[in-house]
Amino acid sequence: MTDPSLSNDMADAQINPEVMQNISVTLSVEVGRALIKIRDLMRLSQGSVVELDHIAGEPLDLLVNKTVVAQGEVVLVNDRYGIRLTRVVPASERMKNL
Repeated sequence: MTDPSLSNDMADAQINPEVMQNISVTLSVEVGRALIKIRDLMRLSQGSVVELDHIAGEPLDLLVNKTVVAQGEVVLVNDRYGIRLTRVVPASERMKNL
């Protein structure tokens, strides 16, 4: 049996925004995906081409911890690649995919 005062304490607990802002997440950009057989994977070598499911010119997916949060296009920033966001997935839509 649980202590009822414990659940009240949990409900009153608040997350410190400073702590929340210091949590690390994995950010990645996905150009596309491919499903291939292991035998085809074993045959890949330098110069091989793997066809992806995205069409050239389609927006890239920006993922946070493997969840799509935005889409965008590749840009060059001081000799480094970046992504210019063209669409941000609404929070309500992201929550459905968790």
